[in-house]
Amino acid sequence: MTDRPYVLEGSGIGVRFGGVKALSGVDLGVRAGEVCGLIGPNGAGKTTLFDVLSGIRRPDRGRMLLDGVDITRRSPVWRARHGMRRTFQRQQLFGQLSVAENLLVAQEWRGGGGGFAADLAGSPARRRRERERRERGERVLADCGIGALGASYAGGLPVGQARMAELARAVADPPRVLLLDEPASGLSAAERERLAAVVRRLAGEGGCAVLLVEHDVAFVMDLCTRVVVLDLGAVLAEGAPAVIRADPRVREAYLGAS
Repeated sequence: MTDRPYVLEGSGIGVRFGGVKALSGVDLGVRAGEVCGLIGPNGAGKTTLFDVLSGIRRPDRGRMLLDGVDITRRSPVWRARHGMRRTFQRQQLFGQLSVAENLLVAQEWRGGGGGFAADLAGSPARRRRERERRERGERVLADCGIGALGASYAGGLPVGQARMAELARAVADPPRVLLLDEPASGLSAAERERLAAVVRRLAGEGGCAVLLVEHDVAFVMDLCTRVVVLDLGAVLAEGAPAVIRADPRVREAYLGAS
């Protein structure tokens, strides 16, 4: 896999907040079919980097590439429509909608065919696309272990189910790049196993490039094929999970052993 080109790549990323360097010359890339973990102590710059990757924040220096094309100045909407998806530390579901409707919203940007006139007339093409999207949503919810929750209002879900619903919405329209911010937080052991299975399937069968931030180091080491460690806004180490476990700099800075 290491000979594959990066799908998403950040080069020399720098972000400042006043006199504070949140990120300093960060280089990071994720390949198709790869699950890459991003770890580091609180304040290391992980969420800031995610904001840059997803287009929420523009870096002060450096650039972002998607399939080798510079997207540094592209909006979050543009990135989403070109296959980049993201979840958040705090769930960002549309709480007034049902879980199934959240997944329909994620697919609606592709249009229904025929525009407003087709909506009014209830054209066969419009009805067919609506049916296909609902069926796709049902399959994704089942894959995420929440198939029975389609009619439930998203705003009333407990944390674990809400995280799985947000994951389902993120992959309802198949992603090319998936950014997961603390996806295992608040999940039960069974939900974590389901999350890991979904991520592995997306990467292995769908060829999705997955980058996840997670404080549960054991979860990261078990799921990811490569791990990047941030510390004080810079890359401290990078490599296979076994290499990261054995790195004395990582053990001292983050894993709690000198």
